[in-house]
Amino acid sequence: MVLIGEGNFTYELSGTDWGNLPDGWHYGEATAVASDSKDNVYVFNRGPHPMIVLDKDGNFLRAWGEGVFSNPHGIAIGPDDSVYCVDNGDHSVSKFTPDGKFLLRIGTQNKPSKPLSGIPFSQPTHIAIDPLTGDIFVSDGYDNARIHKYAEDGTHILSWGQSGTDEGEFSLPHNIDTDSKGMVYVADRETREYKYSILMEISNIRWARISPDQELCASTKIPAYTCIHR
Repeated sequence: MVLIGEGNFTYELSGTDWGNLPDGWHYGEATAVASDSKDNVYVFNRGPHPMIVLDKDGNFLRAWGEGVFSNPHGIAIGPDDSVYCVDNGDHSVSKFTPDGKFLLRIGTQNKPSKPLSGIPFSQPTHIAIDPLTGDIFVSDGYDNARIHKYAEDGTHILSWGQSGTDEGEFSLPHNIDTDSKGMVYVADRETREYKYSILMEISNIRWARISPDQELCASTKIPAYTCIHR
């Protein structure tokens, strides 16, 4: 038996896939997971059914996204339960209803910007939604070392960051999240650091060093952040 976590947040790893999928179904490489206001779980994966939706007990609800995505990478759920998906294969971000109806796209599919140009997007990695304003934050990590901020309607507001290891710089911003206090948290994979930014000031501060390929999870109920080392 393998236990992870501590206190009330201790989990046993069973060694089996969680979730009751239809017969013959399987997950592909699950690159991102998010939950909505009803505690439904969205598994964004690189299998034949890119978006698999389960209830909190793992019961299958629906699936969608077949033939839509090139290379699933990041996901976030907005305050209204809209689903935001990052596809680093076609260099775009898309917004859907919870049942998969297309609503909005940011970026032009299959037309990446020049690497390290600072222009969105070139292999974006993840996305976060400000719970207070609905603003959208995208980590443009693999080829751009940049963070982009958009209004809820997809209008570009600002970008910050450049390639490097000093404050205000990123190597590979691989994951991003926000909290209810106006902070943006970035996991910079290659430098093994967390960095956070005050939204109004956009000043980056080193926070912690951890192993690479990390993810972030912000909680509105627990005053802490969780690092998951894949």
